[in-house]
Amino acid sequence: MTEKNTAAGTTSVEAQRETLDPETDAMVGEWLTLPDVAERFGVQVTRVRQLLRDNQLIAVRRGENNVLSVPAGFIVDDHTVKGLTGTLTLLKDAKFTDEEALRWLFTPDDSLPGTPVDALRENRGTEVRRRAQAEL
Repeated sequence: MTEKNTAAGTTSVEAQRETLDPETDAMVGEWLTLPDVAERFGVQVTRVRQLLRDNQLIAVRRGENNVLSVPAGFIVDDHTVKGLTGTLTLLKDAKFTDEEALRWLFTPDDSLPGTPVDALRENRGTEVRRRAQAEL
């Protein structure tokens, strides 16, 4: 980690994140910056950074300013979508990068139907985790 990153309060995990490819960016659609997520959750940005370190959320660098952003689809009201953390854990166990996990979560799956993140938002987490487990 560089001094610049340390001075800016960027963790080593965040410093390693690369800019998102345009195709995945388009698949996700709407994004929230870390301050936006903090505002929705009613917490400090440091708490959102902790959720990232704990793999309860994924953030990737995107846009002109290379800003860390979280898919808006991961957030419902003032919390994360039910089942997201468990699904992210399964995808991490399957050695998915953050970008690969995003592509998987936002790629339509005819057997669900819809995308895995849509199914999570509809409280169909068991179906999504079964599919994620098949990736192991």
